[in-house]
Amino acid sequence: MSKETNSQRPGGPGPGGAFGFRGGMMPVQKAKDFKGTLKRLISYLKPHRLQLLAVLITAIISTVFSIVSPKIMGKATTKLFEGLMLKFKGVPGAKIDFDYIGQIIILLIVLYILSAIFAYIQQFIMAGVAQKTVFNLRKEVDEKLNRLPLKYFDSRTHGEILSRAVNDVDNISTTLQQSLTQLITSVVTIVGVIVMMLTISPLMTLIVVVTLPLSFVATASIAKKSQQFFKGQQKALGQLNGHVEEMYTGHKVIKVFGHEKKSIEQFEAINETLYQSGWKAQFVSGMIMPLMSFVNNIGYVLVSVAGGILVTKRSIEIGDIQAFIQYARQFAQPITQTAMIANVIQSTIASAERVFEILDELEEIPEAVNAKVVDDPNGEVSFKHVSFGYEEKEMLIEDMNIDVKPGQTVAIVGPTGAGKTTLINLLMRFYEINSGTIFIDGIDIRELKRDDLRSLFGMVLQDTWLFNSTIRDNIAYGKEGATEKEIIEAAQAANADHFIRTLPDGYDTILNEEASNISQGQKQLLTIARAILADPAILILDEATSSVDTRTEVQIQKAMKHLMNGRTSFIIAHRLSTIRDADLILVMNNGSVIEKGNHKELLEKDGFYADLYNSQFSGHNQIKDAG
Repeated sequence: MSKETNSQRPGGPGPGGAFGFRGGMMPVQKAKDFKGTLKRLISYLKPHRLQLLAVLITAIISTVFSIVSPKIMGKATTKLFEGLMLKFKGVPGAKIDFDYIGQIIILLIVLYILSAIFAYIQQFIMAGVAQKTVFNLRKEVDEKLNRLPLKYFDSRTHGEILSRAVNDVDNISTTLQQSLTQLITSVVTIVGVIVMMLTISPLMTLIVVVTLPLSFVATASIAKKSQQFFKGQQKALGQLNGHVEEMYTGHKVIKVFGHEKKSIEQFEAINETLYQSGWKAQFVSGMIMPLMSFVNNIGYVLVSVAGGILVTKRSIEIGDIQAFIQYARQFAQPITQTAMIANVIQSTIASAERVFEILDELEEIPEAVNAKVVDDPNGEVSFKHVSFGYEEKEMLIEDMNIDVKPGQTVAIVGPTGAGKTTLINLLMRFYEINSGTIFIDGIDIRELKRDDLRSLFGMVLQDTWLFNSTIRDNIAYGKEGATEKEIIEAAQAANADHFIRTLPDGYDTILNEEASNISQGQKQLLTIARAILADPAILILDEATSSVDTRTEVQIQKAMKHLMNGRTSFIIAHRLSTIRDADLILVMNNGSVIEKGNHKELLEKDGFYADLYNSQFSGHNQIKDAG
């Protein structure tokens, strides 16, 4: 599957890397509505107001303790310097006051421990807030995806939906847990450091502040340049994930048609694009730290010169210079972090916007308020003046009328794209009709709950769907709370019991992810057993024997005959020889039912169906003669 979770955070010592900051995470794109999305994202944090207040308070206390430490340490330096100078001048009884210095060191240790404790509390609370917030967001996205119509999934790639539901939510989670606390700490540090520097020397503070515009200009210009490279990197990363997912899920087809070389060439081309964008993005963004260090070093030189002059004039003490240089260094770090966090927040808001786009998608039409229930389904189906189009301007089905009596077998035939599968999608309300009505036992399907409607159907498709579990669980999927006896009886009715018992673990045999440890025919028998266990009123069969050998086909046909007995059945037919006995054959072309009748009646009409039927059998005879 498409996994971008780790890949979206390029490694390497990006900007701010020295502070454990996600320097490589530049914005994928800018949010279309930054303020609106930010406000909506903040609304998810409102239930945690008290915890956020606690985070703010602990962040302030932790930062204050770490900020006052350099000035206290400066006093120890001053005391040490004064003692050394007195001894150097030969003052009788002169000595260094180690008791005073020791007291300061103990005080500093206590302050640093308290700072670390409050920082731990801050991170602990924020981790809980972040995870609860993202838990609720993930839950909303999951519930929303369950309410979205099939149309939404058909019009988007799996990778795109996965990226929004997993990677974008993960991006929000990381930002809430890391960047938000860093932002609070950085702002408090900037304010606190400025206050402490002003208490030492307004002149030196002015020198440090004057160098700030240079830092901002340098950071902004590089960030702007690197953003386009990061955007290209994310685009290439999405293409690479999509390609890998597609190649992995279709690896058998690739091998059958010998497309390994082409697939590798495509991968290498996308990978090269990703490499080029990636190293440029990392290199350009990585220039921020050296450039910031250069600007800061200029500030240090000016501060040192000014400090030396002030010491000679006895305006400040020697320890104050040491403390001030520490503050200047502390001042540079949160400035850099704040600049980079601004980029991360931009990326996070863009991710949030993509997630909110899912949450704002048009949902399925709400269930009927006073929904009806088909208590004893007979399987009568009617299409009355049904019209449908995937796009409103392009109608696929127009004014369709079909009447199917209970227990009838209805075959739907026609060329590819004729609308056979569309008809089934409409019947099960995977898509909503534009006009007209579909009835089941005289009830408009829109008056039924979707779950109740779909519970009336059993499906056996050409492409079998089995999941990674035991054979017993796969069959039992057809009925909630199915007993062992019911499972075995369903398997026997589907002619699957014999082959299941020949397997090493019988019904406890675990199917792998693709169920490739049993044959195609055995897979189909299991899906028929599942449908028999579900005991549906209406069956939908999509030519289940098209990819199996003749002997297995006979077994499947027997199982299907047992399954279809007494039930209304819709068969999407590809091989017309399998539907000769159908009560009603619907011949579809370009979304319309162009012919109706049984096999004999349609052959006598000598129309579209007759041409299809004769073309299949003439082709069969030609092959036979050639053999």
